[in-house]
Parts: sequence; structure tokens; C-alpha cells
Amino acid sequence: MAENENGQERSEEATEKRKKESRDKGEIPRSKELTTFLLLVVSGSGLIFMGSDLVAGLMQILRDSLTLDREQIYAVETFPLVFLKMVEAGLTAVFPFFLLLVITAIIAPLAMGGWSFSLKPLGPDIKKMDPIKGLGRVFSAKGLMELAKALAKLVLVGSVGIWILQEKLDDFILLGSQELEVGIAQLGSELVWIFILLSSALLIVALIDAPFQMWDHSRKQKMTRQEIKDEQKETDGNPELKSRIRQTQREISQRRMMQEVPKADVVVTNPTHYAVAIRYDQTAMGAPIIVALGADEMAGHIRRIAEANDVAILSAPPLARALFHNCELNAEIPAGLFLAVAQVLAYVYQLHHYELEGGISPSFNSDVPIPDDLQRDK
Repeated sequence: MAENENGQERSEEATEKRKKESRDKGEIPRSKELTTFLLLVVSGSGLIFMGSDLVAGLMQILRDSLTLDREQIYAVETFPLVFLKMVEAGLTAVFPFFLLLVITAIIAPLAMGGWSFSLKPLGPDIKKMDPIKGLGRVFSAKGLMELAKALAKLVLVGSVGIWILQEKLDDFILLGSQELEVGIAQLGSELVWIFILLSSALLIVALIDAPFQMWDHSRKQKMTRQEIKDEQKETDGNPELKSRIRQTQREISQRRMMQEVPKADVVVTNPTHYAVAIRYDQTAMGAPIIVALGADEMAGHIRRIAEANDVAILSAPPLARALFHNCELNAEIPAGLFLAVAQVLAYVYQLHHYELEGGISPSFNSDVPIPDDLQRDK
């Protein structure tokens, strides 16, 4: 199992963040053997389809370059132009074949890893100059794999070459008895097919190397549990810092909430466990809204602010519990509590009128109607 510099075991699969960082650095799985195999096979196939035109074009260039009339021989100043013309004709003749090779060289690496462009691998790396680590890489799994691939290529290509030589030896000997043009054409065709057969022998090496490179890349990307924890902290933020931020946000929210208590019409209490401040403006609101709510210590704080600002405080335990558990801050009360809250507000308005005008003191029945689905025992 791979280990990091601190000796910790890399047993965890790489995260998406680690994979993206590796890709940005140009660290993606690549199989040189697969790319080499595809290049050789495509070039051999290209020679089969383009070889006759390529040879014909090159022979025509050679023929034209050796065929000069008397005026051209004595007009030395025209030689550069003739030379440039031959170069242009040569490039035109070989351009399709070389274009095929360039396209293959660009597309072949996509068979593994896809596109990746990064200048980071070109930068200096002191770690690569460490002789001890360099020696370790020689005897690593990848180093041993490179040695095995070199031996495999030697054995495979050598075996296929010996077999081809045994099978084609008589045909090569008979080429000497044929006409020159026919013999050269047949020799060229035979050499191209031999080239393809030798290249195909590398398919076995490529099929072994490609999965190995995928495995080796995945192994190098593995992370320790500590690295995953550190990355999680970096991504999500320090838990202690996040806790302090949430605490600060709660304090700010509570301060804002307390600033709304003096604007409330009534505070409904449990009487000690819960306190809910309600405000209703008939001209601007469709229903009463909750401007503050809290339990225990917060409930006591709400009551003290209400008392200091002459806001009516009404003890209605069932309604206080229902409001606390079913309402959101700065939101309208549920429709099921409209009737109960309406009775509370009606009592508060009557109480204000009594305090200003006198008359009969209003009474309040705390047993207000609350739907079963909104009732809470605690």
C-alpha cells in the first residue's frame, strides 16, 4: 500500500477535488505503448493506401530534378528557383501522409485520460533531482514495469521478425529474377505489410500497459484519511470558525428580533417557558405576524422588554405552545390559529380602551380554540 511522506497509509480513494487538481497539473494516465502502437499501425495503413501516390510523386520529383535543358544548365541564377520548386513539390507529395501522422499523434493520447493542457510539468522540480528518490523510482513498480515492457517488446518483435523472415525468405530471393520496376513495387508492398505485422506485435504490450497505467495513476492519487479530513476542513471551513460565525449570526438575529418587541401588540406566554410577540396592522397586513419568539431564557428576555415598553403580556399556555412550535419569525400565523389570535387581539384592544376610557374591565378566557393538529403538550 502506498504511503505519503509522513508514513501514513494511502488507503482512501481520491476525492473529486484531488482528481481535478491532478488534472490541472497535467497528471493524467497515459500509455506511451498504446500511442506508439496506434501511430505505427496508422502509418503502415497510410502507406498501403497512399504509398503508390507517394512513390509516384517522389519519382516524378527526382525525374524532374535530373532532367535539365541546356538553358537551365547555363542559367545558374535559376537554380534556387528550381530547388524551391522541387521542395514545394516534395512537400505537396508527402503532406497527406504527414498530416495523417500528426492527426493520429494528437488523437491517440485521447484513448486514455482525454485532453489536458498544462505548463506546470515544464516547471523546475527539486524533488526530481533527488538521487535517492530517483533510485527509488528505478526499483519501483513502474520501473519494473518499464523493464518488463522493454523485454516483452524485444521478445515479441524479435519472434515475429524471425517468423516473417522464415516465411518470406523464398519470396525475397525470387525478387531478384523479376523486372526492376515490378520487383521494387513488390518489395515495397512486402515491406509495408511486414512493418504492420511487426507493429501489431506491440498490441499485446499496449493492452497490458494501458490498464497498468490506469492502476498506477489511481494508486498515486490515493489519499490518507488525514488528507481527506484536511481537505474537508479546507472545503467546508474550520468547524470552530463556522460555529463562531453561526453564533454571531444568531446574536445579530436575536438583537434585531428584540428591537421588534416594542412594536408588538401582545406577547403570549406559557407563562415562563415560551414567549411569542404578535403584531397586527389592519391596513398593511393580511394576517398577524410573529415579530419575536423564544423559550426559557430568551422568553424571559422578551417579557422584560415587553414590560419595559408597556406591551401587553397575556398568559395563554396552549396558544403560546402552538404559536412557538408552528410559526416562523417574521411570518404570518397559520390559518388554524386565526380565531385564537383574533380573540387575544380583541381582548388587548378592549384592555387598551378600558385603560383610556374606563368602564367595564374586560376578561380573557385562556381556553381559546386551537386545532388538534396544531396543539402541543410541551
